[in-house]
Amino acid sequence: MKPAAPWLDRIDLRILSLLQQQGRLTNVELAERVALSPTPCLRRVKRLEDEGVIAFYRAELDRRQLGLGVTAFVFINIAEHGPKATELFLTSVDAIDEIVACHVLSGQFDFLLEVVTPTLDHYASVMLDRLGGLPGVSALQTSFALRTVKAARRLPLAHIGS
Repeated sequence: MKPAAPWLDRIDLRILSLLQQQGRLTNVELAERVALSPTPCLRRVKRLEDEGVIAFYRAELDRRQLGLGVTAFVFINIAEHGPKATELFLTSVDAIDEIVACHVLSGQFDFLLEVVTPTLDHYASVMLDRLGGLPGVSALQTSFALRTVKAARRLPLAHIGS
């Protein structure tokens, strides 16, 4: 894993923190909050974008407001672990809209998928018709989120520069 960019200073970290909290801040508002004039602030944001620290901007949507009340965590094992088999599995996962996250794991399972659907019936359909048919799947286990207490909306930045 690539270490944190050593060139990030206190102002860069403050910019990143503010943009994680409020991505729609204007450059003028952002500059005021980090005690810079707008031009140097914009240059810093542009550098953070160019270096890939700021990967993209997006709106965070409320799942429940959109009728997406079921969140399932699906633990999967695959039969083969070679590069071709893994790539085929991951390509297939990427094609399923209801899968909102996919993690490669160590330990008992190979992958953890986060699946979001409007209803349990819809999840059952996705699971039976699509997840069970993913290439190479040898085992599949689902756990449902009963309630989300904390969802990571911001990355922890305190360790950088320490």
